[in-house]
Amino acid sequence: MKIITINEKSEEKFLRQTTKPFDFSRHSREEIRKLVREMRELMKKSDGIGLAANQVGLDYQMFVAQVDSKFYAVFNPEIIKASKETDVLEEGCLSIPGIYDEVKRPDRVVLQGYDKNGKKLKIKAWGLLARVFQHEVDHLNGKFFLDRVKK
Repeated sequence: MKIITINEKSEEKFLRQTTKPFDFSRHSREEIRKLVREMRELMKKSDGIGLAANQVGLDYQMFVAQVDSKFYAVFNPEIIKASKETDVLEEGCLSIPGIYDEVKRPDRVVLQGYDKNGKKLKIKAWGLLARVFQHEVDHLNGKFFLDRVKK
């Protein structure tokens, strides 16, 4: 498993596509555990705090994230609520190496999805965690943080 980047035109094209919903019936519990474990290890090894499935070449709606030592693996994530209050912070991306810029995003969000066992979850997030959730959901929808930067 490796992180794909926009440096390769075919990989950028793949990253720009909207991912397909994750179908739990097509994967064993062990396959799902292995996927989560491998993505978590790669994210940590790469000094990231979030990693979407399409960043490793998988056409699934799924991401892993770790903020303040709390780990998340979310399948079929959806932001169902976002605050009107925003903040601006610098973002980077493992698929866009060496480039950072300030991005304005809602400060608080509610994320809905499923855990690795297919159990429905809803997470209220603010600050950095809310930002990471939005960044990863953007990936799954074929968007980069640079698309949100004011030109």
